[in-house]
Amino acid sequence: MPDAQFPHPITGQLFPSPVPPGTGWPGDEADASTPVAHTSDEVASLAGSTPHLAELDARITVCRACPRLVTWREEVANKKRASFAAQPYWGRPGAGFGDPDARVLVVGLAPAANGANRTGRMFTGDRSGDWLYAAFNRAGYAGQASSEHAGDGLELTDLRIIASVRCAPPDNKPTTEERRTCAPWLDRDLQFAEPNLYSILALGSIGWDSTLAAARRLGWDVPRPKPKFGHGAVALLQNETRQVKLVGSYHVSQQNTFTGRLTEQMLDAAIGLLAP
Repeated sequence: MPDAQFPHPITGQLFPSPVPPGTGWPGDEADASTPVAHTSDEVASLAGSTPHLAELDARITVCRACPRLVTWREEVANKKRASFAAQPYWGRPGAGFGDPDARVLVVGLAPAANGANRTGRMFTGDRSGDWLYAAFNRAGYAGQASSEHAGDGLELTDLRIIASVRCAPPDNKPTTEERRTCAPWLDRDLQFAEPNLYSILALGSIGWDSTLAAARRLGWDVPRPKPKFGHGAVALLQNETRQVKLVGSYHVSQQNTFTGRLTEQMLDAAIGLLAP
């Protein structure tokens, strides 16, 4: 039922699925006045004109520029997984999460359909997040070792998490055009991060390639030929103020963690390379 409302697991406040902006969801920066992008040109315009990071997060979370992704994320939010049937689903693009003055940026692929698309926070409420936040907690970046729901008190120190694509894609596979449309949000995130940024963790080859492409668009010095992705791979990028270390890691997907392609020790080692 589209008009049905469900209690948020932390606050108990009732929300429909998807969640309208400005209705009180924990961490929601948007409201009814936040400008909405409906085309790739509007994404570029709104991203480029964003005055500060909180407004960037707000504009990202109301974007409707990719029709296939809008349809999918909202369909998932309405149908829901059976185990989450009593919860509201965020059902909107995922904003960045973490320390606004971070020296470390994490670039993932996209929100998971029943993870961030449900909870409204990057890598929250799924197995990938269980792995990632436990590792960040071990490394001193996260105040908690788990991330179940927005509003649970989790805070990140010196680290911020964003994604190459901000909507949950079918089969976790955004199209080339969807990645291109979403790219200005990533560019602007990098611009806001640049004054403090020392290192970037790219989760998976798409995160790696998207970061390199964004760095080139911003005029950073990027090695040629293009640095090859791999777990523990390191590329040194140069912006106007300093060298930025790009570190590659296999994605914390269940396909990688269940099969042993990515182990806790491997993830910890990659995160250890981020230190300035």
